Amino acid sequence: MNETDKTKKQLIIFLLIAYGVTYLMGLLTWYGSAISAEMSALPNAQMFYPAAGVMLAYLLTQWKDEMLPRWFYFSYLLVTLLMLAVAVLSVAVPGQTIAMNGMEISVWALISQYAIIGGSIFCWIALLVSGKKRRAAYGLGWKRWKASLLCMLLFLVLYFGRAALSCLIHGEMGLMRDILGSSTTWIYMISVPLNFFLVFAPFFGEEYGWRYYLQPILQKRFGMRGGLLVLGVLWGLWHVFLDFFYYTTPDRGPAMLTGQIITCVFIGIFFAWAYEKTGNIWVPVVLHYLNNNLAPVLANNYSMDVLENQQITWAMIPESLFIDVVVFGFFFLSKAFRKKEAEE
Repeated sequence: MNETDKTKKQLIIFLLIAYGVTYLMGLLTWYGSAISAEMSALPNAQMFYPAAGVMLAYLLTQWKDEMLPRWFYFSYLLVTLLMLAVAVLSVAVPGQTIAMNGMEISVWALISQYAIIGGSIFCWIALLVSGKKRRAAYGLGWKRWKASLLCMLLFLVLYFGRAALSCLIHGEMGLMRDILGSSTTWIYMISVPLNFFLVFAPFFGEEYGWRYYLQPILQKRFGMRGGLLVLGVLWGLWHVFLDFFYYTTPDRGPAMLTGQIITCVFIGIFFAWAYEKTGNIWVPVVLHYLNNNLAPVLANNYSMDVLENQQITWAMIPESLFIDVVVFGFFFLSKAFRKKEAEE
């Protein structure tokens, strides 16, 4: 098999897992919505599929490569299968709850969280066992500490800056002050960096698929900037079933999907910029984790269902687009992207 054929085969395998499994499970998401099942296990499992697609593609086409981090790949694929099983069971056997702290909690939501924690620890061990050379050969090594940390700090500034701009537009700066002045906020914020090591696996799942694998392919085909736009749209469309049947209700699905694509395009630009600056896939993994796990702070809602049933409308879309252009649009013009296009 020549390199061109191998690359095509890898891409097909990746797409079959990252999109094929996602859309197949999307039908289950639709059904779960129809019977009002607790479905948080489905989006959690979905985050694993892109990296699983990359790993399966490499295992099937580059098995003889001594630098292949087999232990890590096998471990991650095993955890992915576990998450897939939990997601299916959460809809097939709905309504299982237990009492905890005076509240009824879904058994499947808890099992999903425990699977992520146990799976993340399991994968960390497998990653360390793989060795430094194998990690480096397949984009798994940590690079450029200083630049990486600066990118993370910059994202935090932009993240809260975006929220502040939204509050300013609506004349609600007092709400922002109340959130930042709350002790609950800061207790939660302190726990966020510590929790990353216990729940990294799903966020790695997306970024290893999108940023490490698919982004270079699309940039080679459409150019550095064009590739980022295409990736953002594809990433947004990957959420389609969640947008219609989990994050909101079907009648609001089109607006949710449009907003999702806008977010994926612009936040994807920053993730790509940070990855370009550092060459460190763990940077977008951490940024993705921060983006998702700081949402409860801005929503001032720390419940497990904070992302469900959002009340989005078409009237919100222009504002979302404006804010994302202001906050992240500058990075689309980065010299890092211009330099590479000039080289091509």
